[in-house]
Amino acid sequence: MREDYVKAKKQADKALRKAAGEGRYPYLTSLDSFLPNYMTLAKVPVGIMDIPISMIAGTVTEGRQNAFTWNFLPTLRYFTEFGQKWSRLYDAQQSEGIHDPIKCFEYLNRFYVLEGNKRVSVLTYCGAKSISADITRILPAKSDDRDIQVYYEFLDYFKVTRLYGIVFSKPGCYARLAALYGQDLSTPWPVEAVEDLRSDFNRFSASYEEKGGDNLRISPGDAFLIYLSFYHRESLQEDNASEIGKKIALIWNELLSAENEESAALLETPDTTKKGNLLTSIFTPSWTKEHPLRVAFLYSRDPKTSRWLYGHELGRNELNQTYEGVVDAISFDNCNTEEKLDAAFAAAAADQDEVVFTTSPDMMDASKRAAIKYPHMKILNCSIDLMSSAVRTYYPKMYEAKLIMGALAASYADDHRIGYVADYPLNGNIANINAFAIGAAMIDPDVKITLKWSGLKNSRWEAELAEESLKVISGPDLIRPDEASRKYGVYKLLPDGTIFNIAAPIWNWGQFYVQIVDTVLDGSWNNRENISKEQAINYWFGFSSGAISVILSQNISYYSRKMAYLFQDSIRNGSLDPFWGELHSQTGTISDAQGNTCLTNDQIIHMNWLNDNIIGSIPDMSLLTDSIHPTMQRSGVQSAATGENIEKH
Repeated sequence: MREDYVKAKKQADKALRKAAGEGRYPYLTSLDSFLPNYMTLAKVPVGIMDIPISMIAGTVTEGRQNAFTWNFLPTLRYFTEFGQKWSRLYDAQQSEGIHDPIKCFEYLNRFYVLEGNKRVSVLTYCGAKSISADITRILPAKSDDRDIQVYYEFLDYFKVTRLYGIVFSKPGCYARLAALYGQDLSTPWPVEAVEDLRSDFNRFSASYEEKGGDNLRISPGDAFLIYLSFYHRESLQEDNASEIGKKIALIWNELLSAENEESAALLETPDTTKKGNLLTSIFTPSWTKEHPLRVAFLYSRDPKTSRWLYGHELGRNELNQTYEGVVDAISFDNCNTEEKLDAAFAAAAADQDEVVFTTSPDMMDASKRAAIKYPHMKILNCSIDLMSSAVRTYYPKMYEAKLIMGALAASYADDHRIGYVADYPLNGNIANINAFAIGAAMIDPDVKITLKWSGLKNSRWEAELAEESLKVISGPDLIRPDEASRKYGVYKLLPDGTIFNIAAPIWNWGQFYVQIVDTVLDGSWNNRENISKEQAINYWFGFSSGAISVILSQNISYYSRKMAYLFQDSIRNGSLDPFWGELHSQTGTISDAQGNTCLTNDQIIHMNWLNDNIIGSIPDMSLLTDSIHPTMQRSGVQSAATGENIEKH
């Protein structure tokens, strides 16, 4: 009908004016314009299926662009041949519906129409959510570009679900989503699981759009995954639209935080200014031995059986000792399921604990749920990359200590060979390995680092290093109280079989906890300048805070001791950084000789490459012990794009 075309044309004129006012291109994007070589790229026929109209980004050829606005509304006058055809197609849609599928290319999870632009336009005007399409997929070349990495993970997801519509912006999200539904990215999902996911996402998306989510820069998929990190997915089936909307409103700051993820605050030094004000002093409680500040630590196991948790337990004890009863810090052990974590938070709330530390990245979702349920709690999670406005995170800059450890190890490796034992390839851990290798090479340019992983299934790291006759070894950083051994830190195996300890890194969790709790005691918890309430905060402390240090054996020479102190002072004052200037990975140059800058914090945290003097690889998650998989899904290193240093077999 002419009247409807005129209405559509008026909407198009308005869309053109709005785009012009915002300074963006007002017409359809064409595949020709930004991917001129698309015909030479590999293509895969996907077949005919319904696709979300919201994912149709444009047309294929440049010649069709100006007939439509960027959102597929018609721009030409009604009396043109185009206008007449559009109007007849609209009449057909009203009387019998549009059934013929369009033809389109899919590239990076967006669709570009080859045949059927007017069909998309009519259905868009009619408010349709999906359209039938005959899809041909264009495969981009693999690279280290984050969008490409995300897309290839989507392809794994698509193989097992055959679903379009959920788009993520970061690697690892599809694997996390699969885990939330009890599935993976290698086995086809049962029909029930696919339908549950489709239904859950549609219910969430409707409420999210109603709340104004389409005005945020994050995708509905990213927002959906954030929602599922706060609320159990079963609630999407139990709650009505109003209840879902209320829950979205409660986590709105978290969505804003994700939208501005690049502005997350990494606090690298303790706040020594303590800029309190009158209101702060009035409303800050006076903690005393009669009314102490109650603090809780949540552990996934018994600290006596875990090197990692034993260090945190020592930190808890130091916290209690430092404040002599003004702080009462207790622990909840064996919180190794979602139910036990939720129960521990409930117990902490009943105990009126005001500060809660969760000591593993896989506790982050439970921490977020608790932050909504117990808004009086100050909750912190021990992780480096799980940014959240609701839960602060903390982690030491251990790579600073590892640089010194590497230099010391090289000074005692007569054969230019060092063994290095890492546990798991978590974000931040690769920086530790590379800093060690760089520190060693600064002392001995010919040194080679043989990398082993203790977290592999049936790991034989100690036997393998012995078989390769390696004498200088960087072993586990920490000892277990129930399994004391001198094989920790950097040590050398002497010919008579004895162990010569050289140095060990110190994770000063007590200093970490004292400095954080101190901000609660003195009322400066929220006193950081230029940090908004929706901004994520991570405490990333290094040498300058006292959160890490290196203990040197009394048996090493005073020259080695002098070198270690010089390195430590240089790191502390900022004149020495392992990731400054020229850097080389196993597969190429990271930064060339002309580079006079350091890697960014984000590049350090999310390293997925190994230094060129390292012999070894980053293992795929499938090779690691099953117990670490939940943590890897949240905070594991993503595979390098080349795949050459990711061990899968």
